[in-house]
Amino acid sequence: MNMKLRNTSGFSLVEVMVALAITGVITAALFETFRTQHKNYMAQDDITTIQQNARASMDELTRQIRQAGYGVPAQFPCIAAANTNPDTITLIYQYKNCNTHLSDPMPQPSAELKCATDISCFVEGQDAFIYEPDSQIGEFFVVTNVQTSLHIQHNTTSFSRVYGANSLVLSLVAAKFYVDHTTDPLHPKLMVKYNSSPAKIYADDVTDLQFQYRMKNGVTLDVPTIPFDVREILVSVTARSNVPDPESPSHTYRTRTFASSASLRNVGL
Repeated sequence: MNMKLRNTSGFSLVEVMVALAITGVITAALFETFRTQHKNYMAQDDITTIQQNARASMDELTRQIRQAGYGVPAQFPCIAAANTNPDTITLIYQYKNCNTHLSDPMPQPSAELKCATDISCFVEGQDAFIYEPDSQIGEFFVVTNVQTSLHIQHNTTSFSRVYGANSLVLSLVAAKFYVDHTTDPLHPKLMVKYNSSPAKIYADDVTDLQFQYRMKNGVTLDVPTIPFDVREILVSVTARSNVPDPESPSHTYRTRTFASSASLRNVGL
């Protein structure tokens, strides 16, 4: 009977407490491992998003810079720079090699444009530019109608003056890039605005945009005094995380800055 009782005896309280303590240590270790791995995963995912935003912004900026000046009249500046910290830049180039010239002078600023060559590349609603080489004066306008009789109308845009025969009509793009800190201060964005169209978000959580301009004499300036003398633009883009880093003492944002440069292929030729 004593042997049977000993064989069917349970655990003592001390044994139970020791078992619970060991289980607690193992569980805590597993939870800490999971928490560390999850934290590292979230941090890496955050950094990947930051890098994607910054690199996409950099790629688009350098691509647009390389196009600046293409098909633009020789004396018309293709770069407009503002050292506003974050900086702003506007790049101008011709779209799809679309151009013509006036066959007759305009009798009045509101008159339709009588063109001398094919105008099928122009479409209703697009932005265009009229430029008089002799006076070196021009302005943007919106095409409202393209007629088979080689006439272009601009009913919604009143010109500031009349333009003479042989004035150029060009499909120019004016791409303006800037950082919007105002609309949503917690989430600044890189914005792009084409001509008269509303500005669009190009990349989220971009906090800073900086440009420097290397001139043909080798000097680097924050703002070019003579846009025609710019040969290279140095670009710096800073992006940050969507939310503050919970592991940082002051809950600051993670940031990454990318720098590159692009030569102006169509300027100073």
